[in-house]
Amino acid sequence: MTAPWILRRRAVAVAAVTVLTVGTAGAAGAAPSPGVPAPAAAPALVAAPAPAAAPAWRKGIAPVATPWTDRVGPGNALPEYPRPQLVRDSWQNLNGVWEFAKAAVGEAPPVGRELGERVLVPYPIESALSGIQRREDRMFYRRAFTVPAGWRVGQGRRLLLHFGAVDYDAKVWVNGTQVATHRGGYDGFDVDVTDALTSAGPQELIVWAEDLTDATGQPIGKQRRTSDRGIFYQGSSGIWRTVWMEPVADSSISSLATTPDLAASDLKIKVNAVGGEGLTVRAVARGNGRVAGRVTGAANADLRLPVPDAKLWSPDSPFLYDLEVTLLRGGKAVDTVRSYFGMREIGTKKGADGKLRIALNGEILFNMATLDQGFWPDGLNTAPTDAALKFDLRQHKEMGFNAVRKHIKVEPDRWYYWADRLGLMVWQDMPAANTGPIPEPWRGQFESELHEMVREHQSWTSIVAWVPFNEGWGEWDRAATGRIADEVKAQDPSRLVNAHSGVNCCNSHGDSGRGDVVDFHQYLGPASPAPEENRVSIDGEHGGFGLKTSNHMWFGDGQAYEMEPDSATLTRKYVENQKAVISSARSCGISAAIYTQITDVEGELNGFWTYDRQVAKMDLKQVRAVNREIIAKADGTAGNLPQPPPGTPGLTGVAFYPLDGTAEDAAGDHDATAVGGPAYVTGRSGQGLDLNGSTQFLDAGAPVLDTASDYTASAWVKLDKVDGAFQTAVSQDGPSNSDFFLQYSGADQRFAMSFAGVRALGPARPEVGRWYHLTGVRDSVRGELRLYVDGEPAGRAGACMPQAAATGNTVIGRGRYGGNPVDYLDGTIDQVHLYDRALSAAEIKELYDSGR
Repeated sequence: MTAPWILRRRAVAVAAVTVLTVGTAGAAGAAPSPGVPAPAAAPALVAAPAPAAAPAWRKGIAPVATPWTDRVGPGNALPEYPRPQLVRDSWQNLNGVWEFAKAAVGEAPPVGRELGERVLVPYPIESALSGIQRREDRMFYRRAFTVPAGWRVGQGRRLLLHFGAVDYDAKVWVNGTQVATHRGGYDGFDVDVTDALTSAGPQELIVWAEDLTDATGQPIGKQRRTSDRGIFYQGSSGIWRTVWMEPVADSSISSLATTPDLAASDLKIKVNAVGGEGLTVRAVARGNGRVAGRVTGAANADLRLPVPDAKLWSPDSPFLYDLEVTLLRGGKAVDTVRSYFGMREIGTKKGADGKLRIALNGEILFNMATLDQGFWPDGLNTAPTDAALKFDLRQHKEMGFNAVRKHIKVEPDRWYYWADRLGLMVWQDMPAANTGPIPEPWRGQFESELHEMVREHQSWTSIVAWVPFNEGWGEWDRAATGRIADEVKAQDPSRLVNAHSGVNCCNSHGDSGRGDVVDFHQYLGPASPAPEENRVSIDGEHGGFGLKTSNHMWFGDGQAYEMEPDSATLTRKYVENQKAVISSARSCGISAAIYTQITDVEGELNGFWTYDRQVAKMDLKQVRAVNREIIAKADGTAGNLPQPPPGTPGLTGVAFYPLDGTAEDAAGDHDATAVGGPAYVTGRSGQGLDLNGSTQFLDAGAPVLDTASDYTASAWVKLDKVDGAFQTAVSQDGPSNSDFFLQYSGADQRFAMSFAGVRALGPARPEVGRWYHLTGVRDSVRGELRLYVDGEPAGRAGACMPQAAATGNTVIGRGRYGGNPVDYLDGTIDQVHLYDRALSAAEIKELYDSGR
């Protein structure tokens, strides 16, 4: 059971040990941010006698430095008030220089013993700003602090220590008394240390941390013990967010939960409080200094604060109300905090084209975002300064974005504060574990940290969506993914849940069908999944164009999905790629697009900015113009797309190749030519054509199908081999790739109806020497490819982007990819039909039955 003085979940109190008090110098305050108090001045600390040549903190040298690197020092290590949504005036920042030492498994805390190194908290030890700049699996931190006499701790008041985040397992001692343990690298914990304090003078604080990163199943995001110079980065261990303390009354407010309700014109509010029964609260909302609404009621209960005629929050008008909450006991005020909130609602709405889309405040609004990793060359997981933290978000606004995907990382509270203030919609990922399935013993921990992330961030106005999984990393079961999405939605019904970003990619176990979003990744993209009746669709990642910038690269080199020679080319490629987002939104109905990425990160060179934030790599005016164009045009108001013509009726088709000893077209004038000397053998009905898998095929000499509209291709196929090679039954050449492939996909070892990069797959591996009836359908109205095997539906895939008009010949027995002939069929083919319309399921069943 959690002890009463531990205020956040998963921090556990343990037994006491004897102590000595010692310490080092503490961090000083700095100018406050708008709406939050300045930190109290740090007291002069009394240390135990130390050697004459005590070690000093020295800043390390990062491979590249940001504009803020040289501004960081012992007196200003993130001095801002760290919790903008629950503000008290009395507090003291404990950031600054601490003692540090490597620790061993089972080593006793260094109570009363000076440690041999100095570290700058809260920068992770691997970072240059920490002054350590190396990796350790286990470590001790140590410092002293003095409680200001004016706080009157112990006289009806308690002292709380707050840890913004410690990666990954933490233990805390005050004056030798172990007061807490905590597991989780991305969530904070608070500890009531009152009973461990001595009567006066300096108090000793020791923190132990263990971080094994990717050697375990813990959530790590993109951290790795050693950077791979690719898509994973240097890990961040130990204390990496602000440490601070404040006095509170015996009865005090522990947290606020606020949710706007536009339909009711009020704010749902719950004031969580500790310290007795019968506590009441008074909450007052103000807009532009004027009272907008108030409510009085019980603490720890759901209340409604009326906000009539609310001014709504949006990216173009990020209006926020101030909120003052007072806790009363017996009618007397015992605690007061300041907060804020925005009135906004995220949901879905059908556009004029009938497709379901994301809506903000009841109006369709396209979410144009970047992928934001949140890494820094000087501070790694921790931005060097608050101004640096704000910089990335400010650049989003300057470049015309209205949203940001916080990619498998959770940021300090002040990041979300700036997103709220600046007006950015945030898609918040859960940090992933390793890319393989999370080991069974760690699955409960992953889910626990996921729900804690949601709980801690439930009141940020900017967050509009939760993303539990990315590209299948850590995913262990598709049903479990669906269950987790449902549980997150139950925990927070007010936001979208994107169960699985990149469900089409990588280690994905496939679409669970749960959540509010269908999310595909495609590089270079954009991705173009179609929305469903109850789920919107988004491009969760695309882009990735890169540029090398001398003297601004972490490794002195790097890569991207496509490297460009100069800034002008990079800008042009970006604009062209983003224009395709408009087409994807109009044709497919995607509601969001997320470009990779805001900055370079280590070996990834695909940012708008270099990793050091010193150089903008594109013409940002052009970037802004095309982004604003997307938001304006990609809202579903274009109306329904033109309907395809009805096509030729009947089951014969516009071309039919019986292949009974000839390649003549029995339905029209598209006679084919045999290439490579294939032989006619016993077929499924009469004769069929035997192909050798390397040089033989049939060429119709012209395009039979209009690929800009609907079409269907059908054939009987018997394979002579089933392995990792692709084999194409019917296709039509495009400028570089086939317009479509009715094929055996060697990568999946299943039949497929495909576009390049998109496959509607059959359910099982086919058998050698057995006849199969394959039918592939392109349905432009529903925006999908469909595959039927032996007359039954076998697979479907979203494919809603318009196809260009046909340019190449229809061929039987091979495909075209990268401008080259590929994927020759090794087997026998018979009864090939081509249709200028999308056949229905009933017609396909009838066609199959007619050939049995």
